[in-house]
Amino acid sequence: QVQLVEYGGGLVQSGGSLTLTCVTSGFGFTYYRMNWYRQTPGNERESIASISEDGTSANYADSVKGRSTIFRDNRKNMVYLQLVNLKPEDTAVYYCNIDWDNYGVYDWGQGTQVTVSS
Repeated sequence: QVQLVEYGGGLVQSGGSLTLTCVTSGFGFTYYRMNWYRQTPGNERESIASISEDGTSANYADSVKGRSTIFRDNRKNMVYLQLVNLKPEDTAVYYCNIDWDNYGVYDWGQGTQVTVSS
């Protein structure tokens, strides 16, 4: 059974930073490109960061480029997202999953809420 458990969100002030963690199990983690996604109420979920299977390459949405770093630990089946210089528009629920462009997605975890105050 696939499990995706995200944590590390919270309430931060504008300009602050957070590192989000995703613990995965139940699938061949090392064989998949992994993404972080986020969703705000009333909006579609968007992919904001993607990392290759071996962790050597990453891509970012323009909205977070230069302010985020995705990385992974293939020994622990975990993927992380470091966010810096947070802005109120980063307020969202953040999720991890496999890369939906290439594979579709597994059932979503509960996500982790990030709230950035101005």
